[in-house]
Amino acid sequence: MPLFRIALASVCLAGAGVASAVDDYALTPDSLPQKDVPKGKLEGPFEWKSKIFDGTTRQYWVYVPARYDKTKPTCVMVFQDGHAYALPNEGYKIPTVFDNLIHRREMPVTLGVFINPGAKEGEPAVDAKNWGKATRSFEYDSLGDQYAKFIVDEMLPEVGKSYNLTKDPEGRAICGASSGGICAFTVAWERPDAFRKVISHIGSFTNLKGGHIYPKKILDAEKKPIRVYLQDGSGDNRNPKNLERDWYLQNLAMAAALKEKGYDYKAAFGDGAHNHKHGAAILPDQLRWLWKDYRPKE
Repeated sequence: MPLFRIALASVCLAGAGVASAVDDYALTPDSLPQKDVPKGKLEGPFEWKSKIFDGTTRQYWVYVPARYDKTKPTCVMVFQDGHAYALPNEGYKIPTVFDNLIHRREMPVTLGVFINPGAKEGEPAVDAKNWGKATRSFEYDSLGDQYAKFIVDEMLPEVGKSYNLTKDPEGRAICGASSGGICAFTVAWERPDAFRKVISHIGSFTNLKGGHIYPKKILDAEKKPIRVYLQDGSGDNRNPKNLERDWYLQNLAMAAALKEKGYDYKAAFGDGAHNHKHGAAILPDQLRWLWKDYRPKE
């Protein structure tokens, strides 16, 4: 199916997910500290010098749930642009969300691994003010298996030296926003043997480095055993004259392709802009859906 037909057909998908107006999404109590909920620990930042992305150093953090038992293989969820998901002054507030949902057994006990893009030697560590100085777009927007290898062959083994991570792909999830969103999808697409669950916020499925071809790839390839939750808004970066550079239409096309191919997927389309508001507001519900039927195999 041509891309323009996928995008047009997918407009009918959007209505069911529109949940707000004028980009006024707000956090729910699930994202706020709750009385009598045990709090996990956010450890880090640690530093990692990559060999797969040679010459780069990056920061990462690890969230350790209050109920973590080092004798048991534990679910793990990886986040790109780690600081945006982990740190309390940023939008997503994952440690608090995890505390609340794990306490209520609405998701399994899960370690969070929050990884920033790499900085080259001599550049400052990557944070919200220094993304442009990183290799972020090369790492996140490129297609192929290099970033998946980085996660599977470098980062998880390194984190696994200190924490008991499950090797069950059904117990591994990955998440990101914008370029981090397409990156999360690419990891599961390339390595469904290692990751089976994906959340993409305002994902850059556009022609930054070829990501606009994913809807066609989904339709042409054998169906993969992955579960995907997409979020985007009609106020995202728009370019109706060039579908390859229209974030919203490309996310609609992704949803249409996943639906046509019979994937286990969900999509939330609202009116939000290229920001974290909508994604952060619905993240607890995304996590409940993502983990809804998980049963450990180990």
